[in-house]
Amino acid sequence: MSEIVLDVKGLLCPLPVLKANRALQTLEKGKNLRILATDRGTIKEFQEFCRQTGHALIAFSDHGTVLSFLIKRK
Repeated sequence: MSEIVLDVKGLLCPLPVLKANRALQTLEKGKNLRILATDRGTIKEFQEFCRQTGHALIAFSDHGTVLSFLIKRK
């Protein structure tokens, strides 16, 4: 499964979500976007973003300082 990676490490909310939204708009339906972030506030932000937009948050992992989100475009 191919995916596009968006590195937003070092950025604070709401910038990671805004950049992810822009990146998702360029993807075909059903494609995946992996987001790498460091702001812990993005955990709730991406959950809410996916709930509101209909994109699927299909994976989340916490690697200590780096958070990884895998979102499937609706």
